[in-house]
Amino acid sequence: MSTTVTLTGTGVPFPSADRAGAGTLIRHEDIAIQVDAGRGTTLRLAGLGVLPHDLSALLLTHLHSDHVVDVADLVHTRWVQDHLVGSGPLPVVACDGHARRFLDRVLDAYEYDVAVRREHVQENPPSLVPTLFPLPEAPTEVWADPTGRVRVEAVRVRHEPVEQAVAYRITTPDAVVVVSGDTRVCDEVQDLARGADVLVHEACRASSLQPFVAGSAFETIFSYHADTVALGELAAKAGVGKLVLTHLIPAPESDEDRAAYEREVRDGGWTGPLVVGSDLDSVVVG
Repeated sequence: MSTTVTLTGTGVPFPSADRAGAGTLIRHEDIAIQVDAGRGTTLRLAGLGVLPHDLSALLLTHLHSDHVVDVADLVHTRWVQDHLVGSGPLPVVACDGHARRFLDRVLDAYEYDVAVRREHVQENPPSLVPTLFPLPEAPTEVWADPTGRVRVEAVRVRHEPVEQAVAYRITTPDAVVVVSGDTRVCDEVQDLARGADVLVHEACRASSLQPFVAGSAFETIFSYHADTVALGELAAKAGVGKLVLTHLIPAPESDEDRAAYEREVRDGGWTGPLVVGSDLDSVVVG
């Protein structure tokens, strides 16, 4: 047995040929959990041999577009293939509130396509199975697979002004994986990640780039993302096994850029294994 953590997308809202939108896949035996579904998620999963009907659940950290634009693709494509595989609707786990309306309406634009396909092949309309939970101030179990082998906890994070943003802790029989979603460095993630085998955390070079973004929109954007130096301190305090950086702001374009990320995280006190993430990077635990 083992648990595999794969970055399905490490990018940001700006499109990139090399970096799909935010997403992380956690697999244990026949269980496959996707955290977030940014641009290109369905294709990245297909490249891994994981099709929409293979997913056990989709977890959403928050509703920024670069984390959810492929939700419709996953749900709709799973439905299109359902007459072949019989997987049924996709379970989607999210914090209650804005996500309720989003999930109710995410397929509305496909009304005509659904009608045409139902005339020829599909018996029922596409759907998803929502599991909505109140914004948790402390780690709270929000999902478990039917066999009880894998369970998921969530806690609120600090991505204000975005409301109802959470991080997830996924526990399998041989690994604990924490995925931060988008957030400033915060005590909530540090506590959630304590003793985890893998921490997948967004990273922003906010401190080092501050002189270059002062007075611009980027200064505001950087303020609600995780500074690399502070992130190194968090990972050290939490005692995680491996730190994986994703949602990289700005995206590294050279070895020198990647070295800068590593240097800044090390300056924060992190001395353990570190991955400056690229799409499809994987970590195996167990």
